[in-house]
Amino acid sequence: MKILVVDVGGTHVKLQATGRRKRLSLPSGPTLTPARMVAAVKAATAGWKYQAISIGYPGPVAHGRPVAEPHNLGPGWVRYNFQKAFRRPVRIVNDAAMQALGSYRGGRMLFLGLGTGLGSALIVDNVVAPLELAHLPYRRGHTYEEYLGLAGLKRLGKKKWLRHVDHVVELLKTALQAEYVVLGGGNSKLIDVPPPGARLGANSNAIRGGYRLWIKHTARSSYGRFVH
Repeated sequence: MKILVVDVGGTHVKLQATGRRKRLSLPSGPTLTPARMVAAVKAATAGWKYQAISIGYPGPVAHGRPVAEPHNLGPGWVRYNFQKAFRRPVRIVNDAAMQALGSYRGGRMLFLGLGTGLGSALIVDNVVAPLELAHLPYRRGHTYEEYLGLAGLKRLGKKKWLRHVDHVVELLKTALQAEYVVLGGGNSKLIDVPPPGARLGANSNAIRGGYRLWIKHTARSSYGRFVH
């Protein structure tokens, strides 16, 4: 099966399909509605052949559908019918969960996506559990995302931001009893030496995770799908 993977982020929408080495990047942002995203994806992939689509969505997903509007994009995502718009089977997962799937190497893994916001997912013995840690209180009345997201990086500067990354990794690794932590997202490239017990992921892992959503019989996710 040929699969188109659509990774929707706060600044870019990344696209890649089975059999194509080159990954495309489209602009995203606060005016991006689902209809505009679908139109842009169709235009960019005109002539591509694929039978199914995986979408990584920057917000909570339940039963294969967004359940809340994204913080950094335009409105209309919760009620939008992506399968009807694309005219192909579509599987939607939280974007951090999709990147976590592509980063997983067994055991109990915590994934933290350091991007515009803060994505998170936990995989335990091949079962994927998306998390929403970003808006939990962290310190001084601020959330984890307000420290580790892009706004926190700009406010704190790289040196202080890295110290908070180290501290949060230690804190959450202990709290969730993770065997290891994977740090992904665009801002993970600022980390030269990962904190103890952590390793750096790669944005390309989100594409691998999108492919794995359609591979059956090896592991299961809390979405009710089987993933590799």
